[in-house]
Order: sequence, then structure tokens, then C-alpha cells
Amino acid sequence: MQNVRWWDAAAIAVAVVIAAISLLDPPFGADEVGVWAVAAVFLLVHLAWGRRCVPVATTRMHLAVSLTYAVLLAVGTAIEPSFAILQAFLYPFVWSTSPSARSAIIANLAIAAAIVFGYAARSGPAGLAIGSAIAALSVGFSIALGLWITRIAQFGEERARLLADLQAAQGQLAAMHRDAGVADERARLAREIHDTIAQSLTGMVMVAQRTGRRLVGVDGEAVASARSDVELMEQMAREALTEARGLVASLAPIESDGGLGEALRRLAATFERETGVRVSVTTDATGLDRELEVVLLRCAQEALANVRKHARAAAAEIVVTTAGMPPEVVLAVRDDGVGPGDAVPGDGGFGLVGMRDRVSLVGGRLEFGAGRDGGTVLRVVVPSRRADERRDTATGADA
Repeated sequence: MQNVRWWDAAAIAVAVVIAAISLLDPPFGADEVGVWAVAAVFLLVHLAWGRRCVPVATTRMHLAVSLTYAVLLAVGTAIEPSFAILQAFLYPFVWSTSPSARSAIIANLAIAAAIVFGYAARSGPAGLAIGSAIAALSVGFSIALGLWITRIAQFGEERARLLADLQAAQGQLAAMHRDAGVADERARLAREIHDTIAQSLTGMVMVAQRTGRRLVGVDGEAVASARSDVELMEQMAREALTEARGLVASLAPIESDGGLGEALRRLAATFERETGVRVSVTTDATGLDRELEVVLLRCAQEALANVRKHARAAAAEIVVTTAGMPPEVVLAVRDDGVGPGDAVPGDGGFGLVGMRDRVSLVGGRLEFGAGRDGGTVLRVVVPSRRADERRDTATGADA
């Protein structure tokens, strides 16, 4: 019962019961007036101060409120023993609002001592015996039941934490399966394109070259026209083959198990081997979240695909740095080619648009333009998110 209104209703109810019991035995005198006054003070203390302990108070506040209630219980019981019915409210209240089992036990003992003091003050040695028996029975039952319920609550919290961990692990496993499925599909498409379209285009280039060689030395206007058409066919086939190879390279999965830096170096080595363009890699960002690594890796892959298609460059570089506060990861891909010209994201293809959309999903931004010394520069800036920080955040959210 952690709704403060329920505790208010319970406090009012027990005060009304105490007052009603005192009304059963007229005529009314000083004892009844004293009981009414103490009950009224109890209600004022609860509504002005005690209710602030709900749902859980600090240790200092909990003990202060509990001792105040104990004093009121002792005074009320000393005036009228039936005032001890207040313990039906106090024991559950101090257990429910306690920050620890130790604080709750101390409060329980204070309430029990108040009952003993009240009975002793009212009836002397006989009252001391009766009060001790009542207090021992009530406090023993309260502590036993409170510890049992607390233990059950701890088991429930532990079970909830384990369930949250299991759900988080299932989510991570599902994400890994999804990533693996995407990588397998990309690899399959790359193989299909390489084995079908790229092979056919290679054959077309070879046929055009062979036809061109056969027409060498043959005169005539028609032959010259045919030779021009064959050269155009060869040029178009070469361009289409370059596009197909670039598509295969962009679809081919790049393993990131060794970290972002190692994956970028493998990507650069493959690109340099296929195109002859020198690619250097520099990175100081380590331990990044896997999702962030995949985003940066795919952006670098697409940037090199653009270098292959459009830049006519002799060299390129990939630089990954971490800077700023809050920290951001910056991926920069530069080349010494012809520059971007008037190209903007969205014109003539989906590469830059796809990168921009992918980066925006992780809260980053994309910058594309001419380099200071010529060529083209593509920068991707994303908020830094490290793997250990993500695990800590998930654990805190589960708690």
C-alpha cells in the first residue's frame, strides 16, 4: 500500500475508532478529553509530516517520525489503555515506509516500548506486566511478518531483475540474428551480381575488344561507323562493369569482430587491391558500441564506393577521431580526386541519401563537400556511445 491517500484514510479511521471507543462509556471526563486531544495531535502530525514518508523515507526522517508516533502512543495509552489500538496502524506504516529492515526493527521496538510505558504509567506494576505481554506479542508478530514480507519482496525484485536481464539478452540475440541475416543477404546479392551481371559485362567488353581488333585495317565509311559503335559499346560496358563491381564492393560484408579500426583497414586493403587507389586509415576511437561501429563502417564503405565511381583519385584517407563535450565520433573520408562539383545528397543516386538516413538514426549528421586542397571530403559526426556505457544504461533502466 504505497498510495499516500490510503495511509491518510487508515490514519483517520484508527483515530475515529479510538474516539468512538472512548464515547462508549459516558459520562465523559478528563481521560476522554485527553484521548481525543492525543488522537487529534496524531492526525495533525500524520497529515502534516508523517505522510511525507510515503512511499519510502530516509533513515533519519523515518526514525524521527516513528519516535514521534511512539511518544503519542505512550501518552495516549497512559490516559486510556484502549489507545493501544493505534499500533494496528503504526506497525504496518513503519514497515512499509522504512528504508531498511534495521530501521523498521528499531521503530517496532520503539512502538513496543511505548505500549509498555503507557500501561505502566496507567496501572503501575500490573500494567507493566500486561503492557509487556501485549507488546511482546504484537512486536514479535510484526517483526516476523515484516521480515517475511521483506524477504518475499527481495525475491520479487531479484526475479524482476533476472527477467529484465533475460529480456535484454533475448533482445541482443535477436539483434545479432538480424544483423547476421542482413549480412548473409548482402553477401548473397554481392555473389549473384558478381557471378551474373559482372561476368556478362566482362564478356561484353571482351567481345567488343575482339570486334574492334577485327575491324582494324578495314577501310570504308560503314566500317568506320561500326568501329565507332563498337568503341562506344566497349566504353558503356566498362562503365557498367565498374558500377557493378562498386555495387559488389558496397554489398560485401566487412567483419567488425576486431573492432572498427581493424575493419576499416581490411576495407581499405581490399579497395586498394581492386582499384589501385592508395588508402590510409587512422583511428583513435576504440570500444564503441557495435551499432555505432556498423554505421561508421557502412558510411566508410559507401564513401569509398563514391571514390571508385566518381573521384578519379590516386589516394584517399579515412580518419576516425573522438572530440568535443559531450564526446562525438567523427569519421572523415578524403580523396585527391576531381572534387564533388555540384553534387548534393539525393542527386543522381541513393548513396549519400542512404548514408544520411543511416546516420540520422543514431542522432548524427553528414557533411559533404569539396576539400580545402581539392578533392572531396565526407564527414560523419555521431554522438559517442561506448559499449560499456550502453550496458550500464540498460542495467540502470532495468533497475
